[in-house]
Amino acid sequence: MAEETKTLEDLKDALEGGTGGGSAGTPTVDDSALPEPKIDEHGRAYATGKRKDAVARVWVKPGSGRITVNGRDVEAYFARPVLRMIINQPFQVAERTGQFDVVCTVRGGGLSGQAGAVRHGLSKALTLYEPGLRGVLKRAGFLTRDSRVVERKKYGRAKARRSFQFSKR
Repeated sequence: MAEETKTLEDLKDALEGGTGGGSAGTPTVDDSALPEPKIDEHGRAYATGKRKDAVARVWVKPGSGRITVNGRDVEAYFARPVLRMIINQPFQVAERTGQFDVVCTVRGGGLSGQAGAVRHGLSKALTLYEPGLRGVLKRAGFLTRDSRVVERKKYGRAKARRSFQFSKR
C-alpha cells in the first residue's frame, strides 16, 4: 500500500512540474522531435495532391492569402463557393487563413476532383512547411488520399454494373 501511495505522489509531482521541466500539467510538443521543414531556395514548400483522376501540384509560401490555380485566380477557376470552401478547409483547421500564398497547377478529372486534389496537396505542403500542423490536419483527414475512383465498365454491361434492358421477345 505504501508503494502504491508513493507512485501516486510521484505522478502528482510530475504533473505539477516538480520534477519535469514542462509547465503545470500541459502536454508540450517537443520541437526537436519534429522533422525539419522542407523549403526550397525560393522559400516555398511543394507537394502533390490527388483525387479521382485529378493531380494537383501545389507550392505554398508566406504571403497575403492569394490562391492561384492554373494561372487564374481561385474565384475565377472554381466558381462554385462549395469548391472554394473545400480548398480553404486546411487553412481554417490549421488557423492559418490569409497567411500563405498558394500557386498550383491541376490536370485531369472534373472540378470537384480537382478541388479535392488541391486540398490534399495544400495540406501536404502545409505540413512540409510547418511540421507542427501535421497532427491537426491528420485528425481532420486532409492528409489521407481519397482512393475512391470511378469503377471501370465491364464487357457485356451498359455501364460498370448496369445491364442492358431485358427483352422477352
